[in-house]
Amino acid sequence: MAGSCRSSAIDFDSIPLTALNFTVRKKLSLYLNPKHVSAADWTALAEAMGFEYLEIKNYEQHQNPTKMILENWQGTSAQATVGRLLEMLIAVERVDVISDLQGLIEEDCRKYLKKQQLQEQPVQVPEVDSCVPKTLEMNGITIDDDPSGHMPELFDAFICYCNKDIDFVHEMIRQLEQTECKLKLCVFDRDVLPGTCVWSITSELIEKRCKRMVVIISDDYLDSDACDFQTKFALSLCPGARSKRLIPVKYKPMKKKFPSILRFLTLCDYTNPCTTSWFWGRLAKALSLP
Repeated sequence: MAGSCRSSAIDFDSIPLTALNFTVRKKLSLYLNPKHVSAADWTALAEAMGFEYLEIKNYEQHQNPTKMILENWQGTSAQATVGRLLEMLIAVERVDVISDLQGLIEEDCRKYLKKQQLQEQPVQVPEVDSCVPKTLEMNGITIDDDPSGHMPELFDAFICYCNKDIDFVHEMIRQLEQTECKLKLCVFDRDVLPGTCVWSITSELIEKRCKRMVVIISDDYLDSDACDFQTKFALSLCPGARSKRLIPVKYKPMKKKFPSILRFLTLCDYTNPCTTSWFWGRLAKALSLP
């Protein structure tokens, strides 16, 4: 692609992989999922991304392995950019894929850059627009939130959990909120008001209202679409765990395999009898960091 995409004005190396939309990802899957005798498939791309043999064998069980490696790579690697993906496709000699998808890739990247530019534009001064009454979707979304949006409710941590693990969430509330720790947790079923879009609120809380996110890992967590979305969204905000934003917690034995996208993060393990007495202190300290 070097000659074509690289010649455009777009700096693909600075654009995260999350800029690529569903159409591009679906077409990548159509090219890379099938096994080829002479052309590299998704397994070659997975190796280039740094996935190990056993991880790749595990992805073989999925109906759409290309989709899985793209999502997991963008959630765990600081190098998960559009430019790096293009370089890897060139390295595995799949320039044909790039040639066919170049227009769609450039279109997604331009949309991403345009959205970034709009977000960076200065907000109008209050004197200009304060006379216009507004009801914004992200104002008044939690129990103690400011309906006007001037003082949004903030939290130390967003708790990612499935309903079957709610008893441990209550224990977490007792240990971290109702003790000298005095932490403020965002528990969706307790703190979020009903009536607005679940995905919009979740993204707002994780990205802008909560310093960190605690992920309660269990067999039931692995079956939850909501937990899957929350985890991958949080990982996309901190590639390579640079901001220590996400903290996985295991509180009971598991029969299923620990999620691979969290394998590189230090685990807070409540099931280890040797460290149980230190568990809440370590977790509280991690959540108290600036």
